[in-house]
Amino acid sequence: MRINFFHRYLSVRVLPIWTILLIDLLTIIISTLLSYALRYDFHSIFMESSTLDATLVWTVLINLIFFRVFRTYSNVLRFSSFVDIMRIFVALTVSYVVLVLLSILSQEVWNLPMGAPGIFFISYVISISMMVSSRVIVKTLYEWVYNGNKQNINVFIYGTKEAGVNIAKAIRVNLRNNYRLRGFISDEAEVVGKVMMGVEVFPNDENLIETLNERGVNTVIVSPSKMTRLGSTDWADKLLNENIKLMTAPLLSQWDGQPFSQNQLKEIQIEDLLQRAPIQIDIQKVASHLEGKRVMITGAAGSIGSEIMRQVASFNPYELILIDQAETPLHSIRLELQDKWRDVNAETIIADVANATRMEAIFKEYCPQYIFHAAAYKHVPMMEDNVSESIQINVNGTRILADLAEKYHAEKFVMISTDKAVNPTNVMGCSKRICEIYVQALAKKVQKEGGAHTQFITTRFGNVLGSNGSVIPRFRDQIQRGGPVTVTHPEIIRYFMTIPEACRLVLEAGSMGNGGEIYIFDMGRPVKILDLAKRMIRLSGNPDIKIEFTGLRHGEKLYEELLNQKELTKPTYHPKIMIANVREYDYNDIKRRIQHLVEISYSYDQMTIVSAMKEIVPEFISKNSCFEVLDRQGDCQCPDSTDKVTAQYNI
Repeated sequence: MRINFFHRYLSVRVLPIWTILLIDLLTIIISTLLSYALRYDFHSIFMESSTLDATLVWTVLINLIFFRVFRTYSNVLRFSSFVDIMRIFVALTVSYVVLVLLSILSQEVWNLPMGAPGIFFISYVISISMMVSSRVIVKTLYEWVYNGNKQNINVFIYGTKEAGVNIAKAIRVNLRNNYRLRGFISDEAEVVGKVMMGVEVFPNDENLIETLNERGVNTVIVSPSKMTRLGSTDWADKLLNENIKLMTAPLLSQWDGQPFSQNQLKEIQIEDLLQRAPIQIDIQKVASHLEGKRVMITGAAGSIGSEIMRQVASFNPYELILIDQAETPLHSIRLELQDKWRDVNAETIIADVANATRMEAIFKEYCPQYIFHAAAYKHVPMMEDNVSESIQINVNGTRILADLAEKYHAEKFVMISTDKAVNPTNVMGCSKRICEIYVQALAKKVQKEGGAHTQFITTRFGNVLGSNGSVIPRFRDQIQRGGPVTVTHPEIIRYFMTIPEACRLVLEAGSMGNGGEIYIFDMGRPVKILDLAKRMIRLSGNPDIKIEFTGLRHGEKLYEELLNQKELTKPTYHPKIMIANVREYDYNDIKRRIQHLVEISYSYDQMTIVSAMKEIVPEFISKNSCFEVLDRQGDCQCPDSTDKVTAQYNI
């Protein structure tokens, strides 16, 4: 009951500054009296010839002046910090130096009654001790009272450099957090075993789990500067297997001047653990290509298109032309532009890239100089079920935009492709490979004829973390619902890259291309989807969530390739970007074939359409799909309608 009373009282009451000043002056008076008692004896204080009166007056007056100058009384006692202690130290030091000088002058020059310099030195030591101690006692008492009814969480902080120390200081200062710092973890041998902020620094070694258990620690706060290392080792998995919760804090620059609070800590996500070393690009070169230009982005409301928009907006383009057929996501992009890039001239246009008349009107009005073509249907099972749309949007849309880019003299046309275009096993991947073939053939044609206006660039990369409809958001949703988490196959692997780093490489590749290249990105090591699911379950703190295997989906293969086996690569000046040497196609021949493919797509006869796709891309071998019958000689008759295909193969 008593603790609750003090808790309520101390939570809302703050001493007025005049009260703190009065307490400090009273401390000065007491220290002066004690200095006389220690210097002489207690009886000397009451002797008629004593200099005590003058000494007290001068001491109080001088200290009052410098307390006012350094504002030693302006802080809240229970939140006293090292800065406040230093302010007291400086104020008292200056005050007593002045008093010692006055003492010497009064005795040697003015012949005034005043205490000896030794009196002021003793008083100075006592004053510092009492004023500092009073603040420490109040702070300690408040922490004890405030935390009396709270269940504290013991934490270690991984990282002993500036970022880690700042987190520790913030936890100590802000008592509204229920975290209790019990130690640091460090990779630097020179600080291991030492004491920082009153706690020991422990090594990141095989005994760490035992150390955490001994001290009752089940939460580790990872410094932002250690996140890259955390993602490149199996250290996180070891902690998660022991039910150790992993959290991190934003960078100090992102605190926006606000005091640290428990809400600023966030649980580490799977995206954090999959990050690699940051990818660097030539910002100046990219900016020189985009600054002051009219930049068109198709698929601008999608994961890749919207991130390209964000990065391009920072390069001061003359105008952004943002195209998408999804109304609500594009409206969200418009609102984001108004909030973050109000000065950027941007047009948000709802349009279908396969509508040639509409797209020509847009090109005629805006004359884009730089085009990022990210609009496409991308989900493999959906495109297995909707072959015609994959041709009309992916293939025909790309052909329309590429032709218009050349017609209206755009400087660059950068197409976003996928690793699924290599040795495609599904309709979506094959449609993107056909896009690559057409764009490259068009580039070679205009170069050969001379007078080319547009440089056509293709970029090819794998899965991006957290993109719309991708595996990570799906797993996260399943985990939040309590499972099960569904994985198609225990051995399936994929390459992953974060959306921002993929888009940075797209911008870099666009700036380096001369026309006709297909750039592939170094995606790092492939990730086993089963391991990804297990890691996300451990991160959730609910290890009882089950994993179910559902079987490969239509058109899905166990692993993706970035290059055809017959293709070779050559390096560029950027270590993460390579140029693929691919088979070249005759433009007139491929134009005729694609025109035929687009025409038959409106018949909605899926088998006929896919058969035509296989003629253009012979390496397209269907997997886990009804279209496998087209790859076998002398097999059964193909279904003659989409409805029959759907019924027979349950697609």
